[in-house]
Amino acid sequence: MQTRLLQYFLALEREGHFARAAAACHVSQPTLSAGISALEAQLGKRLIQRNRRYAGLTEEGRAILPWAQQLVAAADNLMQAAAVAKGPLQGELRLGAIPAAMPAVGPLVEALLERHPGLNISVRALTSRKIERELAAFELDAGLTYLDFEPPSHMLAAPLYVERYMLVAARGVLDEKRPPDWEDVAALPLCLLHQGMQNRRILDARLGERGLALRPVVTADSYVALFALVRQGRLCSIVPDSHAMLLDGLDWVRTFALPDAEEGSRIGVIVSDRAPLGPLAQAVLTVARDISDRMGLG
Repeated sequence: MQTRLLQYFLALEREGHFARAAAACHVSQPTLSAGISALEAQLGKRLIQRNRRYAGLTEEGRAILPWAQQLVAAADNLMQAAAVAKGPLQGELRLGAIPAAMPAVGPLVEALLERHPGLNISVRALTSRKIERELAAFELDAGLTYLDFEPPSHMLAAPLYVERYMLVAARGVLDEKRPPDWEDVAALPLCLLHQGMQNRRILDARLGERGLALRPVVTADSYVALFALVRQGRLCSIVPDSHAMLLDGLDWVRTFALPDAEEGSRIGVIVSDRAPLGPLAQAVLTVARDISDRMGLG
């Protein structure tokens, strides 16, 4: 069985469209369709539901999906292992990061490229749950996410830093001489991430422990959107300190440290706990562990 045929099958399942799957595989649509038909013939099973267009996987297709993912990933890792035995690590490293951790992508990628300059690194902003799903499906090599709240299972991890919260407001909106407490913050007109984002769920849980609830006027799925809303002067926001630091030096905004009785939330690199680890996953985990040791978090 040719790995290429399995790649066509996985691309079609992922894209849900024959033309997009063919483009992702850099082949024509007839070539992709013929390849999937050849795979079905080899297995003696119909894998794809067709009704002029892609209509999903059959029961047999769903049954072989995780095995196809493992076979393709194993073949890719085999090629990588052979290539790096006597040469530098090369290829595309696929990294998924939660939006709250995006500022940490820069130092991590820089450390990776310093050690492995032949890498090409693809970074995607994903929710924590999407990162776990894509790691399990071999569609990511590593993730950057929360390690403690809703901890990911079956993963190897290396913490990179501890996240704390900052209140952000336009200049002149709040009294800069009086540090706000959580009761003050809960009473403010706020714009926050929506509850589908893990950062918001952690924030709600921590406020709930204090008997407080946040009722934002506006919710969004982007820190850029929150900063744009704050700049108008009507709303305040609560953001991770990693994002608040991006505002340093801007005259229109003020940031305020918030009381943190807890230890904060650890954010770090995760890879799927598989043996053996693929060369790309091993590379990013090793670099992350080195950073963690230097920061005293290991």
